[in-house]
Amino acid sequence: MNTPVYDFLTRYAKADPIRMHMPGHKGRLSPPALQEAAKLDLTEIDGADSLFEADGILDESEENAARLYGASATFYSCAGSTLCIQTMLLLMKQEGRMVVAARNVHRAFLNACVLLNLPVCWVYPQSGGVLSGQYHPDDFEAVLSSLDRPACVYLTSPDYLGHMADIAQFSALCRRYSARLLVDNAHGAHLAFLPHRCHPIGLGADYCCDSAHKMISGLTGTAYLHVGKQIRVDKARIRNAMAMFASTSPSYLMLASLDWCNRELDTPLFRDQLAAVTERVLELRSRFSEQYRFVEGEPLHLTIDAWESGFDGRELMQFLRQHGIIVEYGDAYDVVLLCSAATREKDFWELEQALEAFMPQTRACESRVTLPKPERVCSIREAALAPQERIAVEESIGRICAAVKVPCPPAVPIVLSGERIDAACIFVCKRYGISEIHVVK
Repeated sequence: MNTPVYDFLTRYAKADPIRMHMPGHKGRLSPPALQEAAKLDLTEIDGADSLFEADGILDESEENAARLYGASATFYSCAGSTLCIQTMLLLMKQEGRMVVAARNVHRAFLNACVLLNLPVCWVYPQSGGVLSGQYHPDDFEAVLSSLDRPACVYLTSPDYLGHMADIAQFSALCRRYSARLLVDNAHGAHLAFLPHRCHPIGLGADYCCDSAHKMISGLTGTAYLHVGKQIRVDKARIRNAMAMFASTSPSYLMLASLDWCNRELDTPLFRDQLAAVTERVLELRSRFSEQYRFVEGEPLHLTIDAWESGFDGRELMQFLRQHGIIVEYGDAYDVVLLCSAATREKDFWELEQALEAFMPQTRACESRVTLPKPERVCSIREAALAPQERIAVEESIGRICAAVKVPCPPAVPIVLSGERIDAACIFVCKRYGISEIHVVK
């Protein structure tokens, strides 16, 4: 597969012209470790195209990505899946659709609701904890059947622990109600390349965002916005929606990274490596199935259910750090380790040695917390833009949440802006080490 953006940048750097354009470092004045990168750091000069009016090398590169993922169109983001989420929701607002969303959304979704003044019909999981849960299409159908306006269904899959929704079943549901299906697939850019392909676009999603840096080799902050084959695409409309939230100076280093990702994803070597790592993760899970309980779901999420395993996950996280292994996330209940096609056999071997040596000293909490269901008092936007004050969580009962409170980095909200904080909210916040919260004055 060709790499038009990467090739343009490397040719320009090799030619070494007099740079009478931005950026101000002119390809030279950067820290030593970034010197080579600076040579490729350009702006929208002649021939480089322009991201939100793309009709040249960027448009060509995006079309390469669309072919790889089986999408009708793909758009690049230099502001992560956050920009893609904002764009998807703006498109839905323009279509006059009500948003029906699983409660385990990312904070980026809620910030977009503030900016767009979007009301949301929330659906809670039938089972599971704060960061992950089982969502059933029947619960969404109950909401869709009660609405008197067009709607869209919004899911996070895989979620932060790796659990996956049945996208094909949700897609069929949305077709029955003429609803759009939007999927935050930030942790699943690789799913289109597994032996058993299970990417949301291939399963019928209308819109889907993939972070290119989480599970494949894009630079941090790169992402794809995919549009399903069943959608009649108006590229100009989607680019305008993205431009509403994005910087007018996208990074060409990031764009070149996405461009090169396409080439990498298109190779048999990448797919072979991905399949080999997937098999290796299964072997590890099988080997330690007596010592640890693992969360079922997306195969490259090696998530240990510490609570079910009988110990405090933070102890395992600290133990692994002492052995030079840095996990994606850990709390009292779960420890998340992310693998990718770049994970080496050496990495697996050292991880297995550490997991075998771990002898927990701290018992698990008596109970696993679940998402509270606080009363909604006002809109997310009204509360988020209101005058605020920060108080101790213990003193917040009965107050209206102003700023979303999340266990970070998963960024799944415990209590939302506009909801009344109750005892259950306080209990869950304290379990996640949250001691202060912003409330409406």
